[in-house]
Amino acid sequence: MKALLIVNGFLNTQKFEELYEMFQKSAKKFSVVLDLKTNDEIMIDINSENVYENKAINDVDFILFWDKDVKLARYLENLGFKVFNSAKSIAICDDKSLTHLYLMNSGIKMPRTIVAPMTYANIGYTNYDYLEKVKKALAFPIIVKEVFGSFGRQVYMASNATELETIVKKHSDKSSLIFQEYISRSKGRDIRLQVVKDKVVASMYRYNDSGDFRANLSNGGKMKNYSPTKEEADIAIKSCKILGLDFAGVDLLFGEEDQPIVCEVNSNAHFKNITEVSGISISDYIIEHIINQVKENN
Repeated sequence: MKALLIVNGFLNTQKFEELYEMFQKSAKKFSVVLDLKTNDEIMIDINSENVYENKAINDVDFILFWDKDVKLARYLENLGFKVFNSAKSIAICDDKSLTHLYLMNSGIKMPRTIVAPMTYANIGYTNYDYLEKVKKALAFPIIVKEVFGSFGRQVYMASNATELETIVKKHSDKSSLIFQEYISRSKGRDIRLQVVKDKVVASMYRYNDSGDFRANLSNGGKMKNYSPTKEEADIAIKSCKILGLDFAGVDLLFGEEDQPIVCEVNSNAHFKNITEVSGISISDYIIEHIINQVKENN
């Protein structure tokens, strides 16, 4: 088989390059020629069927899309390529407000979430009266998230009304926001479940003993291998099915009596850490699953 691994052309860090190497190593193991291309190499040209460098790539069996350039993913789907994950699934997971909206009414437990009203970039918020509704609905501390963000960097905690307004004024021009109830039992701890198809293939427990409410490793968190309960595995798999994902990293919080609560679903979950702590090759599982899907659909 021949395939493309599409990544972001401007995200050049060792952390991501190691991930791409894992994919290429796994592809070789399964006799797949995996050619790495960046999104700036494959430009969208609406009136052309040639994808890049004026050369058609019709002999590619599938595309592993490891970026959030949703427009490009959709363009490639329009040209008839098999794209994993799909453009729609990537878009839903990239926007945290959409993730919660799509999981709504599914029976999946999530933090109570309020989505900030939409405004226009050249106008912004001319008043902040809507925050009164947020304060009435959610008790402090309140979690504020930019809907687009990774590694816990765009997640904030407001301990009072003054902090809430300060955070909103500072960050609302960058991205849409959501407001969530704080799950105190899960302070500084969560679990990441790596799902491929309909199976949890690896899990890790993340914890932060420095006092930070976020468990992300990039914020000083630590990790250890974890064996999920059936309830935790089931909720992760169900979330992925609803969102149309072939693979994903699902982050769960601990509610009352450790009831699993879906925090986020990551279509392009960085899996180097969970691979190291579990000893399981996530990239092997992903490549093998895609191969099987392509064969089944041919």
